[in-house]
Amino acid sequence: MDRNPSPPPPSRDEDEEAAAGGDCIGSTVYSKHWLFGVLSGLIQMVSPENAKSSSDDEEQQMELDEEMENEICRVWDMSMDEEICVGILGNMACFQEICVSISSDKNLGQVLLHCLYDSDPPTLLETSRLLLTCLSQTEVASVWVERIRENPAIYDSICFIMSSSTNVDLLVKVGEVVDKLFDLDEKLMLEWIKSGAVQALDQPQEDSEQQPVFRIVPCVLEAAKQVRSENPEGLDVYMHILQLLTTVDDGIQAIVQCPDTGKDTWNLLFDLVCHEFCQSDDPPIILQEQKTVLASVFSVLSAIYASQTEQEYLKIGKVDLPLIDSLIRVLQNMEHCQKKPENSVESNTEETKKSDLTQEDFHLKILKDISCEFLSNIFQVLTKETITQGLKEGQLSKQKCSCAFENLLPFYSPVVEDFLKILREVDKTLAGNLEEGFPSLKIQT
Repeated sequence: MDRNPSPPPPSRDEDEEAAAGGDCIGSTVYSKHWLFGVLSGLIQMVSPENAKSSSDDEEQQMELDEEMENEICRVWDMSMDEEICVGILGNMACFQEICVSISSDKNLGQVLLHCLYDSDPPTLLETSRLLLTCLSQTEVASVWVERIRENPAIYDSICFIMSSSTNVDLLVKVGEVVDKLFDLDEKLMLEWIKSGAVQALDQPQEDSEQQPVFRIVPCVLEAAKQVRSENPEGLDVYMHILQLLTTVDDGIQAIVQCPDTGKDTWNLLFDLVCHEFCQSDDPPIILQEQKTVLASVFSVLSAIYASQTEQEYLKIGKVDLPLIDSLIRVLQNMEHCQKKPENSVESNTEETKKSDLTQEDFHLKILKDISCEFLSNIFQVLTKETITQGLKEGQLSKQKCSCAFENLLPFYSPVVEDFLKILREVDKTLAGNLEEGFPSLKIQT
């Protein structure tokens, strides 16, 4: 043969499976059924029992060998597909020694990073999966971070994927890579935050249409909107990216300095906590599923809220009462989640019970700390008019104020005391009832 044979045409049954999209390997036309059949046949051919039993018929054996050789050639052709090659490497990289070996090869590293410039979604997906696997290995993570830093064009490629792709699986995996990179290396995160701003300053205005400038925050927001309804875990990843950005001043400025970006970020996150997560008709236990994403969302909202000037604060509208309502509802549900059922089955060992409780409490505690800090910031700016409105609409009922006080005290005592002073002017009876329920406040005020 001058060349390896082409892939075998699918049978009628395989045609039907392919039409359903269930038998193809990735985005290729190769059939899983065919591949497994070839591998199974190869195993049977080389088994000692089969070789011995067929030795009497040399002609038949040679014919079978030729047929198997053709099939193996087809498998070889299949393995040369770029997507499948990277996917195989990704699977191999799950083993630590192989991951170290792959990462130590500088040329291979450059080739793999170059795959991020590809336009084929499956190839991009497998490349991102491989990168995430390597970045998750402590021994080699710094090698890949440094390589990515040395290739600034990767920033543009990743931003382009986040801002334009509709492939949710790809967006989630790319988001996980960015999240891991930012978590591993603050310096790289700062470089990417500043990258878009520098490009915008250097770019001539007349070239703006031909050379798009990617800023990290709008790209993250666009990806978050795309995965929002289809992949809650993906949304969690992108919210955590935003939270990591707010851990540095440059990141907060990247969100709030551009009016459109700040408004878009606020509107998306505000809508999530006020109209989607932990709603009044949800069972309290839903908080266990949403605790990490809520912690990220509240953290970012709190950072934006605290950074607003009085003029900017007025522009974002009346948000205090809806946010108070959402924050208190989260704290109320948290109390329910932390209660142990009276007839619950005891853990087998004390260590297992302690481990499960510690892990669960850890995430809930983070959410509680963030929620309380945010709630205290809002309480500090409440006016007599806002409190009056909150009492009228139910966001500041006795039950909700009690829940707020229980969580804010004793760390935010001055905030609670100032709130009570204004509350006395609006509803002296309610203020007195709350003081009765919290003796420490009665003594201090």
